Amino acid sequence: MQRRIISGRSNWREKVEEVGLIYHTHEGGPYWDESVYYELTAREVNELEAATTTLHELCIEAAGAVIKNEWWDRLAIPPAAIPTIRNSWERDDFSLYGRFDVAYDGHGPPKLLEYNADTPTALLEASVAQWFWLQDCFRTADQFNSIHERLIEAWKQLTGERVHFSSVKDHPEDEQTVLYLQDTAQQAGLVTKRTFIEDLGWNEKRGSFVDQDDQKITTAFKLYPWEWMWEDEFGRHLSREPARFVEPAWKMLLSNKGILPILWELFPNHPNLLPCYDRPEALRQDYVQKPKLGREGANATLVQGGQIVEATQGDYGQEGFVYQAIAPLANFDGHHPVLGLWVIHHEAAGLGIREDTRRIIGNVSRFVPHLF
Repeated sequence: MQRRIISGRSNWREKVEEVGLIYHTHEGGPYWDESVYYELTAREVNELEAATTTLHELCIEAAGAVIKNEWWDRLAIPPAAIPTIRNSWERDDFSLYGRFDVAYDGHGPPKLLEYNADTPTALLEASVAQWFWLQDCFRTADQFNSIHERLIEAWKQLTGERVHFSSVKDHPEDEQTVLYLQDTAQQAGLVTKRTFIEDLGWNEKRGSFVDQDDQKITTAFKLYPWEWMWEDEFGRHLSREPARFVEPAWKMLLSNKGILPILWELFPNHPNLLPCYDRPEALRQDYVQKPKLGREGANATLVQGGQIVEATQGDYGQEGFVYQAIAPLANFDGHHPVLGLWVIHHEAAGLGIREDTRRIIGNVSRFVPHLF
């Protein structure tokens, strides 16, 4: 695994905007960064693909253990959500996608940092933007990336249904991610409709959620966390299960960092896992404190030798924290990559890499392409 410095395409902004990546730059600089790329070997790609499959299998087992042992409090699951989660699990409700974030340097095995199982982003970047970069710049090379094709095939599981696609308003990354997923669903032959979370309503007479045109919602993809849904005004209707949601309710068990200590408890010393606990004492003075429901690296604290060496701000943490051993992040001249391994409908599908000079990857950490 090597980090290569190159000259990006002269018209890279126009190129990525053509495929929907309009949020390529932020106040501090580029988010999409093609002045560098990572080169992997075929062996490394095979190892990452195998790790994706293994981690997914471990997580499915862990979700079953949570339900069997009723470890709801360990995940801060609201009591009202428990029957819905159980029903969703027993039905094996359709799951579209997820992203494992791992530490990897090409030498030791990939180590799980967390599982973005409910509302993962950086999808458009990994699926489309870096693929077209590869075609423009390294046509004879390959890429760990079958995300687009697998998304289309996955949606075919819902043939015959109308699917509403929802995100919050005025959030370009979420909106473009949902538009991209809507496009893959249409390519799979589904009838789709766009609506915003803020426009969802409830029709008591029909006992259903409705969109801005009072049309009944039977199936909805929502880029909106389940834990927020239960707290919203319409959350009191969720227990009636009036619609099929993608991702399904059982994904609440895996999108929560509280699953990390459970994984370590069930599979101690597994080569793809880091030691993780509900309390910091077991890790003594070296650990990363993470909020169970945190996103984009918010409210994370890196502690070494009992001292805080790096911390991020945010609005999470009231739900509790987990304490994970410090990952052996690769270091390329001060740049630390975190690899996002994509699962599409229970199968390994591709890779997206984000890097930063900090060790805690956040919402402005750069996305860089890869090849092998």
